[in-house]
Amino acid sequence: MSAIDIAVLLTYFAVMIAIGAWASRRVRDQEGYFMGGRGFGKLLQTFAAFGAGTGAHEPVTVGRTGWTSGLSGVWSAMMWLFVTPVYWITAVWYRRMRHLTLGDWFVERYDSKLLGAAYTLFAIVFYMFYLSTMLSAVAKFSIPLIGAETIFGLPAALVLIPSISVVVILYGVLGGLTAAYWTDLLQGIFIILLSVLLIPYGLWQLAERFGGDAPVTMQTGFEILHQRVSADYFQLFAGPSSGEFPIHYILSLTVLSLVGIVVQPHFIATGGGSAKSELEARIGLVAGNFLKRLCTVGWAMTALIALALLADQVEIAQDPDRVWGVAAREILGPLKCGLVGLMLASLLAAMMSSADTYMIVTSGLVVRNWYAAYVDKDADEARYLLVGRLAGLIMLIGAASIAMTMSDVFGQFKMAIELPILFAAPFWVGMYWRRPGKVAVWGTVAFSALAFFVVPLLLPAMMPSLRTNESLLAATRRVTTTVTRPATESDVAKRQAWDAADEQITARSDELDADQIEQQRSHLGPPPPAAVLGQDITVTRKRGGRSVYWRGGFDAAESLEWQVVDRQSNDGMRVVTEQRVAGGKGSGALDLDLWFYEWIGLDLSGASDAFLQTLRLPGRVLMPFLVLMVLSTLTPRPPEPQTSRYFAKMNTPVDPDPQADAQRLAAAYSDPDATSGNKLFPGSQWEFVRPNKIDVLGFVASVGICFLVISLLVWLAGLGS
Repeated sequence: MSAIDIAVLLTYFAVMIAIGAWASRRVRDQEGYFMGGRGFGKLLQTFAAFGAGTGAHEPVTVGRTGWTSGLSGVWSAMMWLFVTPVYWITAVWYRRMRHLTLGDWFVERYDSKLLGAAYTLFAIVFYMFYLSTMLSAVAKFSIPLIGAETIFGLPAALVLIPSISVVVILYGVLGGLTAAYWTDLLQGIFIILLSVLLIPYGLWQLAERFGGDAPVTMQTGFEILHQRVSADYFQLFAGPSSGEFPIHYILSLTVLSLVGIVVQPHFIATGGGSAKSELEARIGLVAGNFLKRLCTVGWAMTALIALALLADQVEIAQDPDRVWGVAAREILGPLKCGLVGLMLASLLAAMMSSADTYMIVTSGLVVRNWYAAYVDKDADEARYLLVGRLAGLIMLIGAASIAMTMSDVFGQFKMAIELPILFAAPFWVGMYWRRPGKVAVWGTVAFSALAFFVVPLLLPAMMPSLRTNESLLAATRRVTTTVTRPATESDVAKRQAWDAADEQITARSDELDADQIEQQRSHLGPPPPAAVLGQDITVTRKRGGRSVYWRGGFDAAESLEWQVVDRQSNDGMRVVTEQRVAGGKGSGALDLDLWFYEWIGLDLSGASDAFLQTLRLPGRVLMPFLVLMVLSTLTPRPPEPQTSRYFAKMNTPVDPDPQADAQRLAAAYSDPDATSGNKLFPGSQWEFVRPNKIDVLGFVASVGICFLVISLLVWLAGLGS
C-alpha cells in the first residue's frame, strides 16, 4: 500500500471515531442508546438495513465461489433474494412491538423473564460467531494488500483483527445506535464503491492487456472476458458446479433463510423498530436489502473479471478467499491514487456497519433481559448505559478471539447461521396464534437444542459403533463430468498458477511436516488440466460422494468402494454416476434430521448433494413448528388478559408522535376486542389480519424487483458474448 492509501484509511478511521464522539453527547437514556430515540427516517433506515445486512464475509464468499464455480456461485449470497418481499410485512411487526430488544418481546408474549434471558444467551453466541466470520474475511482481504504475512513479527491476522475491533469499539460503544446509523450511511456509500469499483478498472485492464489494437473500452473488456473464460462459467444455475444450485435447492434455502432471519436480534432495530413510522420501517428494510442484492450482482461480476485477469496468481490458487485482496492490489495498485486504501476502507465498512449494530443490540439484551431483570431493576440510566457499553465490548472481544483462532470463513458462518432454529418457531407461531404458552415454548427450544446441536455430538461419543453402522454409511452419488472443449487463456494461466503454488509447497518440505504439507495441498484442490491455448482440453469435475448422515464426512475416504450405476454421453460431455457399495467410517456429528429418513425406510444412498440439502428442510424447519403446536394443545395457555393486551397492541398502528401513540395504546388496552375487527378468522385463536392495499402493492412490487435483479445479472453476464 502506498502512503496515500494509508492516509485514506486513517482518515476513514478518524471520521468513524469522530461520529461516535459526537453521538455520545446526545445519548441520555436506554431508548436513546439502543434505539436512537426511534427518530430515523427512510434514508437512515435504508442504510442501516443495508449496512447491518451486508457483512464483509459476503463479498469474499462470492469472490471465492465465483472463482471456483462461475456465475452460479452468486447464490452463496443471493439465496436471500426471495426473502426480501416478506420484509414488507415483517417490518410492521418490529415497529408495533414498541420494544427495545427482541428479548423483551419473548418476555411479554410468553410471560417469562427466563425466556428473555435465554434469548440473550443465544444472541451473544450467535453474534460472536457471526462477527468472527466477518473479521476473518477482512483479514483474508487485507493481507494481499499489505503484502506481508506478518506484522511486527506476528501473524498479520493477529494484528489486523484487534486493530479493527478497537475502532468499532471506540465509535459504537460511545455513540450507541445513533452513531451506528450515521456511520452506516457513510459506510453504505463505501460498500457500494466496494461492489462496483473493480468492475470498470478490471474491464479496462482486460482491454489494455489482451485487446491488441481494439479500443480500450468496457465493451472490449466484456468481449475479452468471454474469450478468456469458458462459457459454462456464465451459467446462473449450472456451470462448473453443475447441479450445485438447482431450483429446488434455491427454494429450500429461501425458506430456511426466511424462517431464521426474523429472530436474528438486530432485526428489532434495523428491521423497523427504530423508524419514525411503519411506512418508513417498511421502505427502509426493503430498500436497504434490495440495495444489497444489487451489490451482490457487482460481487459476482468482479469474481468473473478477476478470473479472466488474474488466473495466473499463485496466491489465489493457494487460497481463493484472497480473490478480492489480490484483485484490488493488481487492478487498483498501479494507479497510485489512493484507490487501494479506499477499497480496504470499503470492505472494513461492510464489516463495521454490521458490527456496530450487532454490538449495540447485544448490549440492549444484556441490560434489559439480564441486568435489569435479575441484578438491579432500579438502577439509574447512567448505570444501565455503562453496563450496555461493557456488554458490547465483551461481545466484540469474544468475536475477535474466535476470529484469531479460526480462519475458516465459511465454517464460522455455518456455525452461526444454524443457531436461529432455536427460537424461530416460537416467534412465528406466537405472532399469529394465541394458544402457545411458555411451557410449550421451553419444550420446543429444548427439543431444537437437543435434536440439532447436543444429541448429534453426544450420541456418537456415547455409542462409537454408530460410526461403522452400515445403515448410517450412505453417501450421495459421486458424479464425474468430463467435458472436452478448446482451452482458454484462463485455463492456461490457472494451470501455471497451480504448478507454481505446488512447487512452493514442495520447496518447504524441509520445514513442514507431512500433515502440514497435506493441509496446504488440500487448499489447492485437484490440479487443473494441462492446457495449451487453442487445443482441446479435457476438464473433469467431480461432485457428490459425501456422507449422508455424518457432518464430518468419512474417515479414510480413500477406502470407500464405488460402483458405476449410470453413464451418459452427449455433445462432447460424458457423465459417470457412481454409488457407494462398501467401506467408510463416519466422522463428526450425526445428522439426526436426516437419520429420520433412514428410520422410516427411505434410502438416501443415491441422493444428490443438492437434493440431500433440500431434504433437511422438513427436519430443520417443520419439526420445531410441529412440536410447538402439539405441546401448545397439551400445556397451559398463557394468561388471557396478557395475551389480549399483546394482540391489541400488535393490531394498533403506530403514531409517529410518541404522546399520540401512547393514547392510542391506552384506548386499545381498555377495549382489546375493538382492535380485532380486521381479523381473517373472527372469534378464533388465529390472529391473521386482512391485508390492505399497501400490503399487497408493496409485496407484489418487491417480487417484481427480485426478477429485475436476476435479469440485470443475466444481462451483464451476457455482455460481449
